[in-house]
Amino acid sequence: MKLTLSWLKEHLETEASLDEICERLTMIGLEVEHVDDKSALKPFVIAKVLTAEKHPDADKLRVLSVDTGDGKPVQVVCGAPNARAGLIGAFAAPGTYVPGIDVTLSVGRIRGVESHGMMCSERELMLSDEHDGIIDLPADAPVGQSFASWAKLDDPVIEINLTPNRPDATGVHGIARDLAAAGLGTLKSGAVEPVGGASECPVKVTIEAPDLCPGFALRLVRGVRNGASPKWMQQRLMAIGLRPINALVDITNYITFDRGRPLHVFDAAKVKGDLTVRRAREGETVLALDGREYTLSSETCVIADENGVESIAGIMGGEHSGCDANTTDVLIESALWNPLAIARTGRELGIVTDARYRFERGVDPEFMGAGLDLATRMVLEICGGEASREEITGYRGHHDKTISFPIAEVKRLTGLDVPRETIVDILNRLGFMTRGEGEVLDVTVPSWRPDVEGKADLVEEVMRIHGVEKIAPQPMTSDEAVSGKILTTLQLRTRAARRALGVRGMMEAVTWSFIPAKHAELFGGGQASLKLANPIAADMSDMRPSLLPGLLAAAQRNADRGFADVALFEVSGTYEGDRAGEQRRVAAGVRRGTARMEGSGRAWSGNAPSVGVFDAKADALAALEACGAPVDKLQVEAGGPAWYHPGRSGTIKLGPKVVLATFGEFHPRTLEALDVSGPLCGFEVFVDAVPEPKAKPTRTKPRLDLSPFQAVRRDFAFVVDRGVEAGTVTRAALGADKKLITGVSVFDVFEGTSLGEGKKSVAIEVSIQPVDKTLTDEDFEALAGRIVDNVRKQTGGVLRG
Repeated sequence: MKLTLSWLKEHLETEASLDEICERLTMIGLEVEHVDDKSALKPFVIAKVLTAEKHPDADKLRVLSVDTGDGKPVQVVCGAPNARAGLIGAFAAPGTYVPGIDVTLSVGRIRGVESHGMMCSERELMLSDEHDGIIDLPADAPVGQSFASWAKLDDPVIEINLTPNRPDATGVHGIARDLAAAGLGTLKSGAVEPVGGASECPVKVTIEAPDLCPGFALRLVRGVRNGASPKWMQQRLMAIGLRPINALVDITNYITFDRGRPLHVFDAAKVKGDLTVRRAREGETVLALDGREYTLSSETCVIADENGVESIAGIMGGEHSGCDANTTDVLIESALWNPLAIARTGRELGIVTDARYRFERGVDPEFMGAGLDLATRMVLEICGGEASREEITGYRGHHDKTISFPIAEVKRLTGLDVPRETIVDILNRLGFMTRGEGEVLDVTVPSWRPDVEGKADLVEEVMRIHGVEKIAPQPMTSDEAVSGKILTTLQLRTRAARRALGVRGMMEAVTWSFIPAKHAELFGGGQASLKLANPIAADMSDMRPSLLPGLLAAAQRNADRGFADVALFEVSGTYEGDRAGEQRRVAAGVRRGTARMEGSGRAWSGNAPSVGVFDAKADALAALEACGAPVDKLQVEAGGPAWYHPGRSGTIKLGPKVVLATFGEFHPRTLEALDVSGPLCGFEVFVDAVPEPKAKPTRTKPRLDLSPFQAVRRDFAFVVDRGVEAGTVTRAALGADKKLITGVSVFDVFEGTSLGEGKKSVAIEVSIQPVDKTLTDEDFEALAGRIVDNVRKQTGGVLRG
């Protein structure tokens, strides 16, 4: 929301400075985001051309002698066609920054003649697009005076960052009301006198969608002259970034910002028959004022006549019935629209307008008729004509909202000790009506404040006007005892999983919690309890049963833009139903192309290997270890959910029933259904399934199991059946002597014809830690024998020769 200082003072009598106004606006919740004090125009002065001689070496240039007011004429070379002796315009001396051409002037030489500054056009001062000639001021313009001050262009522009709950502050009058309530002046009356009419409005209005349009006011004005709007209006509109178009359009734009009341004007000659407010027919189109054709849905509210759609209600008018220089009869519309419907239509069509900005927040319903009267008066004053009586359809009046407000709530919620009289005075100045003599007030909410719903809202109004800065700071209390942990186990695990996956070279992604129904069914979802009643888009209809669809889609988007090798992860929630307890915390990730963990393998031939099932397994184990899972006790089984490749996937369990993770390469059918391509593997770790850690002793006890003897490693290779899992071999070796053997890991798996049909070799490394004594060769031989016997009994494997 932008406004100028002079515009504000048309509604507020105040002697406050610009700095005081900006500071108070921020303190009462209307945060000032930027102030343009027009300092760029201050160096320009009014100057008079004394002489204008033809340039000796250029037919289109003139050499001017310019009086800048100090009695010392300066020489200026100018190419403007209207440059002549006696002309009074805006002069820029050397060293002046000219915003329209983004140049800082210096003394120059043009075709051999020195030029000490320039006479400026309106475009060079960013006053308009006019650049055919230099500014031509009236003969009484004071030479030597500041041009910006004389032309009233030094009016500071204040930009306010409004929160969505303040529709009343989308107009200058509403902002002035807040400042007056905060003690920074007196609010001028904003009352609008009704406009009578000599005849009835010949155009009638029918509302077929009362849920979308609670009220509609219309008036015909005949015999208007639609030329340029007054200079003061153009200057204000340009100051806030709007381009003046013509008087009729400028009046509606001006009232939109002045009172927060959007309006629309139709060229009555282009409207056929009466107007109807209805839902658009599916596929119906309209050519809007921005020159684009929009295809409408059955949820779009439109204003139509016998020709078809003439306006997208509350958002943008149609090109066909727009006003131009030939308009003589005009229909002025002031209507009320359903805020949610306006927001939905604007989002669907991708249209952002000042009207939509206000209607989707909620305009003052009681100002609908007054807004029509205000617009009519301005049209009659600026464009002339004769007005008909107003035609009001559908409006049933505003139903006042009354809140029972205990005064003690102010102290309870804010800590501010505000006297009762001050509370009543603040609310009354803001437009609220208060009744009651005791400690409980009946407060009636004004029609322009749809955001005020209950007691807490009234407390906020009192607090922001009384002064947030008056809330005394309170030191945080510190208990003498040591505080317990603040984060829950799940929060700690979430952070640990993110850190572990980030260390492994993966980038964190944040994906939508909503996915298409087909994708949900593909990953075990699709049940009715996961479908959204009001999805924000057709392809976001179901709550996600898995994080993998979103991550796969993100990986494909990166690949489409040239980043084929990506590793993404996310730690967030998935959904199994709509009841409490049916949401899970999951750490998931995908790798694409050659985005393997650095150091997991080297491509000596020059071709980097693609990601595979073991990359996903390593990621899953790393996340589980970070979450505190007992990695040494986990079981890895072949095969996983249906979205993985059946021969290149696995499931990580703790015992026979507790599933902690799944991983693998994705099934080609899954990738095809998701429209995803490339080598891809992924995993999901169920963070909330990891068992709680055992309680640690309150006192640290010394470790007595540390051995002073050197650890030893021995390698074994066993020939087993191809179907025997490597994990079975490692567990068998580990069970040979749980006191001496501290670890077993696989470092090679080999298959070949030399081993026999259906056989493979699994090579393991066994870590041995002597505890009581240094082991002799005989001790090692005995331990090796037990390892070989254990593996043979449990797997049928034999030591490879």
